[in-house]
Amino acid sequence: MYIEIMDTTLRDGEQTNGVSFTEKEKFSIAKQLLTEVKVNRIEIASARVSKGEFDSVQRIMEWARKNNFLHQIEVLGFIDNHESINWVHKAGGVCINLLCKGSLKQLTGQLRKSPEDHIAEIKENIAYADLLGISVNVYLEDWSNGMRNSPEYVYDLINELSKTSIKRFMLPDTLGILNPKETYTFCRTIRNMYPNLHFDFHAHNDYDLAVANSLAAVNAGFQGVHTSINGLGERTGNTVLSSIVICIHDHTDFKTTVQEIQLNKISKLVESISGIRVAYNMPIIGENVFTQTAGVHADGDKKGNLYCTDLMPERFGRVRKYALGKTSGKANIEKNLEELGLELEPEIMKLVTQKVVELGDKKETITTEDLPYIVREVLGTTQIEEKVFIENYYVCNAKGLKPVATIKLNVNGEVFEDTSTGDGQYDAVMNALLKIYSHLQINLPKLTDYLVTIPPGGKTDALVETIITWETETGTFKTRGLDCDQTAAAIKATVRMLNMI
Repeated sequence: MYIEIMDTTLRDGEQTNGVSFTEKEKFSIAKQLLTEVKVNRIEIASARVSKGEFDSVQRIMEWARKNNFLHQIEVLGFIDNHESINWVHKAGGVCINLLCKGSLKQLTGQLRKSPEDHIAEIKENIAYADLLGISVNVYLEDWSNGMRNSPEYVYDLINELSKTSIKRFMLPDTLGILNPKETYTFCRTIRNMYPNLHFDFHAHNDYDLAVANSLAAVNAGFQGVHTSINGLGERTGNTVLSSIVICIHDHTDFKTTVQEIQLNKISKLVESISGIRVAYNMPIIGENVFTQTAGVHADGDKKGNLYCTDLMPERFGRVRKYALGKTSGKANIEKNLEELGLELEPEIMKLVTQKVVELGDKKETITTEDLPYIVREVLGTTQIEEKVFIENYYVCNAKGLKPVATIKLNVNGEVFEDTSTGDGQYDAVMNALLKIYSHLQINLPKLTDYLVTIPPGGKTDALVETIITWETETGTFKTRGLDCDQTAAAIKATVRMLNMI
């Protein structure tokens, strides 16, 4: 049996504080979710929010109609004298998710209406949607509190609405109050009472239980779960798409249509567009989740993948890494040297290991690309020979003018100089370098991430560490620079990249 995955990144996910997608961004995410990730349905907006929202919805609907995805696209609507339904119809949509009250407390406290009046209004809106050829799903808002405190109201509501054309009943834990045991009990009760209806579960993560609760709902017999990419959403967010999909695949007998290999890709897209960084330790999609740090783990993997599980990085288009730091052992370093095509004698390996541990003790970040420098230092080479270095640079930033950078670069003994402007100081530096390397007919890697860190509570003269991720045709790598000045730190990281290529 397949579990339906409905992703609400573009609706509920956009309720994350500080997140607002443009029309083009919404279109890109929607298209990738349906054509590459292959979720079953997407909820892309709330009706009547703004003119910009209408234009976004209309554009997605036009594309969906031409590509046979129209019935997989949904919009949140309200009981508002048909205004939401008309809005969706005008935008070209054919499915609306009507927001109804799933607890007596919300109904009487917020709408100040009787159950009879509320049910009559819902039915009237459904009948109107039927006339326009729009299918209806219903959210029973605050359903979890309804099951706790007013279950008879919930049962009466579902009983009455089951007599209409409603396609799916979507039951939210709106305030994120449930635990897995309670979720299973409530969902199983509903499933047993209404075996012929379709139920979705919509979780929120206030107790960090959204994934666990969604899994409990699936095990209780619900046919669908709602997700968001990277867990975006109101307050603490929604059920993480990547996490619940893998839990369903690995911990139940159910399947989904979602393509695992696409999960990391869509995560990075939304991380870039939303500006909300994914935690380094977030399962499946975090930067560090396929990185072994302890030397004993690297040694075990070397001797038969003893520390590997079903969560193999290759499932998600990723690779296993072995971190370098104070807990590193010989096996970690050997794994990284293999990546660089280097092999060391036992005595040299011992000294390199000691140096890596020493640097890790000082909380220094050590990357695979740092190893050749460490090896040279261990071998007694105090001055690292660089084929490329900057003899001089000048950076100017004046109010009302674009920043300007002049670079004097030595490449294999030949000196090049160029000047360029940019949107920022570092951008001006990169543009000047691009001019030089264009003359040399060498393509530079693409900058894909730029991370700046200073010590907590750092002063104005604190050291700044800049870690830059570069992408080439063969993969990605990182370089870092350390300086009191952010631009200088970035330039050092860039020079390291120039030497590597």
